[in-house]
Amino acid sequence: MTQQSKIRLATAEDSALILSFIKGLAEYEKMADQVVATEQKLTQTLFGDKAAAEVVIVEYQGQPAGFALFFHNYSTFLAQPGLYLEDLFVLPAFRGKGLGKLLLSYLANLAVERGCGRFEWSVLDWNQPAIDFYQSQGAKLMHDWRITRLTGAELQALAAQYQQ
Repeated sequence: MTQQSKIRLATAEDSALILSFIKGLAEYEKMADQVVATEQKLTQTLFGDKAAAEVVIVEYQGQPAGFALFFHNYSTFLAQPGLYLEDLFVLPAFRGKGLGKLLLSYLANLAVERGCGRFEWSVLDWNQPAIDFYQSQGAKLMHDWRITRLTGAELQALAAQYQQ
């Protein structure tokens, strides 16, 4: 970390800031219409009794500049927990100052400290700057894997098929 930047754990008081970062990321990814998160939901799900994820904020010269949201998963093959990076975003005005690398190295260090066997994340296939950056940090693209997802009506329909 440079003297001009620092990483801190987010608190419930950061919910509005986190939401602004989420909206900035969604705009960059051309998905702004998909954001339904609210400050209240973020406070509940990130800082409530059953926190679903953790967030760190990176600051540059005392100004919030970006965030990373992450959680633990589990590798059955390794029989170890892993760290999954859901989102990483640095405001455009602060890009090129090493803050993305700082966030990634912080999380890699956290994964090692917590005994994780993997540190993983997804990247959009059109986001070549991000792909190049991640590969420059030693990350490997997993070309054989595809993300699958159920949400909304499809999730509800499959859940309704369960019979106890």
